[in-house]
Amino acid sequence: MTRPRLPLLRAATRLAALALATTGVLLTVAAPASAAVPTGRYVALGDSYTAGPLIPTQVDLNCLRSNRNYPSLVAASAGSSSFADVSCSGATTDDILYGGSGQLGITLPPQLNAVTSNTSLVTVQIGGNDIGFAGIIGDCAEASLSSPLGSPCKNRYTAGGVDQLQARIVAATPKVTAVLQAVRRAAPGARVVVLGYPAILPDTGYGCWPVVPIAYQDVPYLRGIEKSLNAMLASAAGANGATYADVYTPSIGRDACKGSGTRWIEGLVPQNSAAPFHPNARGEQGMATALLARLNS
Repeated sequence: MTRPRLPLLRAATRLAALALATTGVLLTVAAPASAAVPTGRYVALGDSYTAGPLIPTQVDLNCLRSNRNYPSLVAASAGSSSFADVSCSGATTDDILYGGSGQLGITLPPQLNAVTSNTSLVTVQIGGNDIGFAGIIGDCAEASLSSPLGSPCKNRYTAGGVDQLQARIVAATPKVTAVLQAVRRAAPGARVVVLGYPAILPDTGYGCWPVVPIAYQDVPYLRGIEKSLNAMLASAAGANGATYADVYTPSIGRDACKGSGTRWIEGLVPQNSAAPFHPNARGEQGMATALLARLNS
């Protein structure tokens, strides 16, 4: 299945316009070596949080993929005998299973094709785009301009008594399950690890509008949505013979509201090289460290 789309680039353009309305140095630390990490073929599947858009050095412009993302760090630490990172910015579960197109509209095969019978480690980080991550951020940021102290985004997504975002998470569950089952069929002996998503907003309180233009009362709501998504991913992993790696907990206190030297996630106007509302190099290193720790546990 192919389809032209530029979700990340369009979102970045939209968010840059919002920055006008609301008017670095990358950290690299060697990932710890671990004898418990599989050292055979490693395949990384996922979306932009895996790929690392705009983090130097970009090695695939169609997918906005960095060679400093967490899969690259883990592969180097493990000394993987072979390594295939097919993560792509904008990817959904459909892109893993059926293929699609990248940020430049270039057709891509299914990410699943990289998973071979001799693969020993597969990491999967997917689901954010299935629930419409870029659109949610754009909608909520835009809505905050009219009601920075209120909950315009929550009001929109829960109108009529049904939480549309929670419903999207429920709808994404069988899609994530299908991915994990397909990975297991392709590589029966592989260790499969599902990563959640790191904290975008502070784990407590009401955020930092207008630096991160999410209305105060919307921050707890969106925080809850992200936690629900992570809980779904953890449950799907457990139900399908995979391991879940929690990257949210180690990212607490390193959200987009923190200073440029602390944060793992950039805000509306990045102060480290990264796409808006995406991990910077520090965040990718943090996820690599969490993943290695989970593989060791």
